[in-house]
Amino acid sequence: MYRIGLFSKISKTTIKTLRYYDEVGLLQPDHIDVTNGYRYYTSEQLIQLHQIIALKQMGFSIDDISSVKGRNNLHQILDKKEAELEREIMAFADKLSRIKNYKNELKRGFTMSYQAVIKDLPECIVYSKKMHISSYDDYFELIPALGVEVMAANPLMKLSKPEYSFIVYLDGEYKEKDFHVEFCEAVDHFGVETDSITFKKIESDQAVTVLHKGSYSKLSEAYSYVFKWIEDNNFSVSGDPRESYIDGIWNKDNEDDWLTELQVPVEKSTQ
Repeated sequence: MYRIGLFSKISKTTIKTLRYYDEVGLLQPDHIDVTNGYRYYTSEQLIQLHQIIALKQMGFSIDDISSVKGRNNLHQILDKKEAELEREIMAFADKLSRIKNYKNELKRGFTMSYQAVIKDLPECIVYSKKMHISSYDDYFELIPALGVEVMAANPLMKLSKPEYSFIVYLDGEYKEKDFHVEFCEAVDHFGVETDSITFKKIESDQAVTVLHKGSYSKLSEAYSYVFKWIEDNNFSVSGDPRESYIDGIWNKDNEDDWLTELQVPVEKSTQ
């Protein structure tokens, strides 16, 4: 047997730590002399202590190790920890990739205009209409008319809070003229449909988002930026891009103050 001081030296573990392991029931002395309170450990407990240290170095907490002790499903516990650490590695790798990408953007001067942020798009109920658009100028007449039409059929309907309206591009590519879109606006419930307007539920999704301030005619610059960012950061597009209109002709007199958020659904690439 070894007194606690010698056991501490052999195991390279402080006496304070050994006393703590005793308090929490993780590793208790094999014997305590009732006359003087000396604590004694055995060689077998060196093996137990090494197992504790090994699990700590794998990332297990003291509580985790206490729950592992004496159980015969160690392989399952290790598999769970392995999966947890792999997720952490992927998360750190993703952050590292974004830092490198951000540094490259700083060198190119892009961050003054755009910065990509990953967001969870909300689940919502929307009224929607698919349309053929000849140019962006059509929005100024068509979109307000849709709001008038749906509210005439549903006078008690309210827009969601916060308000959320967006355009989904259906052509599979960016076009400045003659394109097909679906306009959607989030509301508080399913309503009465008209000949041209339907209601549906939009599922939640993850998206890379970029804010564009200014005229719609310059949105192509934002699209170029966001798709380059997606490629550089090892994501892949998983759905049709959306344009969410935050500020526009309805509340800003100057088009330089219009604010649009591009939302591109994505998933992490496996390659």
